[in-house]
Parts: sequence; C-alpha cells; structure tokens
Amino acid sequence: MELQDKTLQERDFWVARGIRLPAYDRQAMREATKRAPVWVHFGTGNLFRGYIAGLQEELLDSGAAVCGILAAETYDRQTVEQMRENDLLCLQAVLCADGTVQKRVIASVAEAAALGGESAADWDALCGWFRAPSLQLVSFTITEKGYRLGPSSDERFPTVEHDMQAGPDALMQSLSGQVTALCRQRFLAGGAPLALLSLDNCAENGRRLSAMIWTMAEEWLARGLAEEAFVRWLKDPGKVSFPWSMIDRITPSPSPDMAAMLAADGVDGMEIRRSAQGGVTAPFVNTEECAYLAIEDAFPNGRPPLERAGVVFAAREVVAKAETMKVCTCLNPLHTALAVFGCLLGHTRIAQEMRDDDLRDFVTRLGREEMLPVAVHPGVFEPEAFLKEVLTRRLPNAFLPDTPQRIAADTSQKMPVRFGRTLAVYASRGSAQELRLIPLVIAGWLRYLVGVDDAGKMFAPSPDPLLPVLQAALAPLSFGRQYRVEQVHEVLAPLLSDPALFGVDLYAAGLGERVEALFTVMTARPGAVRETLRREMREN
Repeated sequence: MELQDKTLQERDFWVARGIRLPAYDRQAMREATKRAPVWVHFGTGNLFRGYIAGLQEELLDSGAAVCGILAAETYDRQTVEQMRENDLLCLQAVLCADGTVQKRVIASVAEAAALGGESAADWDALCGWFRAPSLQLVSFTITEKGYRLGPSSDERFPTVEHDMQAGPDALMQSLSGQVTALCRQRFLAGGAPLALLSLDNCAENGRRLSAMIWTMAEEWLARGLAEEAFVRWLKDPGKVSFPWSMIDRITPSPSPDMAAMLAADGVDGMEIRRSAQGGVTAPFVNTEECAYLAIEDAFPNGRPPLERAGVVFAAREVVAKAETMKVCTCLNPLHTALAVFGCLLGHTRIAQEMRDDDLRDFVTRLGREEMLPVAVHPGVFEPEAFLKEVLTRRLPNAFLPDTPQRIAADTSQKMPVRFGRTLAVYASRGSAQELRLIPLVIAGWLRYLVGVDDAGKMFAPSPDPLLPVLQAALAPLSFGRQYRVEQVHEVLAPLLSDPALFGVDLYAAGLGERVEALFTVMTARPGAVRETLRREMREN
C-alpha cells in the first residue's frame, strides 16, 4: 500500500505496522491553511520533513493549531514533485539508540510550491501566501551556503547579479531575489508584520538571513527599482524580524535499510531517488530521537505555540550561546573531525567510527579536553550533559545511517565557524600553541583534500564550493612523497594564514608549523594517518 491520502483511510493497515497516523482532519487543515496561512517554509529537504514539519504535526494533533505549513523549494524541484506524488505526506522514522523505530505519518504540509522553473502558478501561489495578513512566520532550511550571495565578499553569483540589476518585478533567478521580491509583495499589500526565521545549522543564522535580504533590497533601492519605504519596512524589527535559532537533529539521507524495512511491511513506493541536482529524497525520512531547537522570541505578528512541541523560546543572547555551544564546541567540530578521518580510514558510517578505538578516543578527547573547556553555557542546556549525550548516545547510534561522506560536504564553509571561535579564544589567552588535537583535525582535512585515503586509494571528496581552488593549491604536494619543510610551508602558508578559512591566522596563533608537520607525516605513505592518530593519542 502506497502513502497517499486515500490509503490513510485504511487505518488498520498502518496501525498494525506500528505507524502513527494524524489525529486531525487533514482536509479541514488544508482548507484552513488556504483561507489564512500562518507558516511558509523554504527548503523541503530531510531536516524539514524529518523534524520541523513534525513540530507542527504535534500542534495539529493536540488541537493547538488548525493550519499546516506551506512549503516552497527553490533549488530542487524534483523534491516537490516526489512530495506531490504522495499527497505531500511523509513517513517519519525515528531511529532510537536501543534499536527500536518510532514511525508516524507527517501530514502537516498543506501545499507546496516549486520555483526555479517556468511554473508561474507556483510563483503566484507564493505571492498570495506572502500577501496574507495572517502569515506570521517564514522559515528556512537552505543549508549554510544558501545565504551566500557570491563566491567571495567581492563577487556575486550570476543569478544574484541578474536579480540585483533586473529588480523585483522581473522573474527572479536567485533565492535572495525571490524572497526579497516576495517581501516586497507583502509590503505593497499593506505591510503586515512578519518573522523570517533561519533554521539552518550555522552560527548567527538570523544575521546571515537579514544580510542576504537587506543587501538585495538596498541594491534595488540604489538602482531606483524599489521604494525607500520598502527598505525602511524591511529593517524595522517591529515590522520584519529575523530571529536567531539553534537547531540540532541529525537527519541523514534516506537509508536503503529503512526502505527495505518499510517494503517488507508492505508499504509500497518507498524508493530512494537522486535528483539531477544531486539531492537524495524518498517518501520517508529517517532521523535520530534526540532533538534540540531554541528560537529567539521575536515575532511581530505572533507565532505558532511551538513551545508545546518542545521548542525553547528565549532572548537572542541565550539562543546565540546555545548555538555557539553546539556549533563551536559540543557537536559540530566533533562531526567534522569524524567526517574527514572517517573518509581517510575507509569508514562509511559515523557509528562505525565510534567503534574504531582510535577514532573514538580521538573525538572523545577532542570534545572533553579542547572543546568543553571553552564552551559557553547558555543556561537552557548544560554543555557537559549535551556533550556526554553526543559521545555516548548520538554518535554511536548504530541504527542511524549517517555517513562521514555526508558530513564532509562543504567543510570549507564550516571550518571557520566550527573551529574559528575556539581557536580565537585560546589565542586571546595566549595558549593556542598548546592545542594538540584541533591542529590534527585541520591537518587531517588538508590531507583529505588530497583525495587519497590512508590505504593509498583515490577517492572523490564530498562536494564543496572551494574544492577546486583548494585542491589546486595543494596540487604541488602529492601523496607518497617526502618533502622538505620549506616545500610544505610554501604550499600551505597561504591557506593556513587565511582567517577566512580557519577563523584566525594559524601562524599568528602559534599552530601553523604544527599543522604543516602533521600534514607532511600523514601524506608521506599509506598507513600514516592511522599511525599519526595513535601516536598523537599516546603522546598527548
């Protein structure tokens, strides 16, 4: 039986398989959403369907909400096409550390629009959603790189440049242009207040989102393509807010094992697809049981009562501390360390790495000895308890099909965030040169970029916007050769001294030479990565 509205009427089939069904009238929900939309979300990937849509599902089930979410996709139209095949339903599988699977149907998505093609109807639908005075919240999961307007601060992507020059009345080609043009539609329709909320896993995500939209609007104003009053409205926090958030739930790509399990249960049509853009999607999503979400309570037009679904609302300072705790110390740096060394050592699952004595010892000591001492305490979460849960329950969860290859994507964008603050704190104390494990992660990432694993076999590094540039910079240092100190320094110095890559100048912090030495050793011959890990754990 396939996952569709009509098959949900066969309740005995789903209940017999331990699958929880919606407790509300979905048709009534969709009609209420159409009349008075409350929430639009951009980015229909696994995090949205595996976590965020489930929050509204809880509110609908409990009667705390009557409207669902309106979903929009600007990058991968095929995701929405697949969602429509299943009547916008999704089967959520929560993979618990004890091996049990909690399954439920997520039905909270009321409608979906896909941009980036020639569908005028989808754009018109979005304009209508944004004009509605009832709309309270527009949220985003577009990944960390989605907020960038160009490859550098001095350059613009061609689509962004087009939109800046064409103005809001033209057919927008970039996400920044689309969202800013939609905001202008709301302004022209009366300017009811609105909150624009980034739910992406990156520090100061609200600031990144506001900068993206304000920059586009200011460019239009400078060219006479938009009203000064519109820009003032956008920048008035009483009219348009950009709350910060901290979100944390590991939601990897759909697992073939889960697809097979559902097929064995008689749930048809659960095939995993890869789109032309490289996205991996399915009518189901698998995720972990642990979840954290803290949001700055700044919603000028009201908001859904998400605290009833476990969301923490707090002041910006508290949310920023929670995000810093997670992203800069207690989770994300450990993920990056496991990602690069897992790829080098031939692992294909994060949980598998946590059964590797060398890697488990390495990441445990990295977290406890170099990260936790500089972790900020947000007050709403306890850093030591958070880290303990990461090391003992989340990363070792053998039932969560997360891969180092997935985590390794876009590492160049993550390095300055995940390690830069910690390095800066130690540098300000004059003790950065005493660090032993963070330099090993950095050297490991550079070794990973060589594209040869520890057995001497070539592999393709995960997608990264700076991958061609970084690999070209490292090209003079090939695998399997011995190099003089000055040869390595000549190649690595431009990278290690660049604060844009690591948040600090590693030489000024007293770490550049150590990274050079570690990279040199690990690149010399097969087996050197494993030997270096063991030596560093033994000697430090």
